[in-house]
Amino acid sequence: MPPPSSSHPGAPYQSPPNGPYPPQNRPAPRRQGFGADRAALIVHSLADIAAAFLGLWILLYLLDANQANAFVDFVRGLADWLAGWSQDIFVMETEGLRVFFNYGLPALVYLAVGHGAAAWLRRL
Repeated sequence: MPPPSSSHPGAPYQSPPNGPYPPQNRPAPRRQGFGADRAALIVHSLADIAAAFLGLWILLYLLDANQANAFVDFVRGLADWLAGWSQDIFVMETEGLRVFFNYGLPALVYLAVGHGAAAWLRRL
């Protein structure tokens, strides 16, 4: 327990007028960028979700998932939409390798751009 602020022993403790911390040890005030932090979290999360769906499609394809299944069809449709700009960049004989690179490249791009944009937003 800190010493009392008064000279007599029964007086209750009162913090100094400038707060409980000396000026050099005072915690930094919260910056005003709360909206930027929230926007950064949204961008970061969307990039992660996009990359997760692309990675899930690669995994489902390489494991020969049932193409007639509704979930597999949904993941494939979403992955096709997300990777539409990068389709057939890599043309290879091995179909599994082609799927891996044509869907893996956009996943890496989404992660890099999304995390970079989120870091930039956090600095605002």
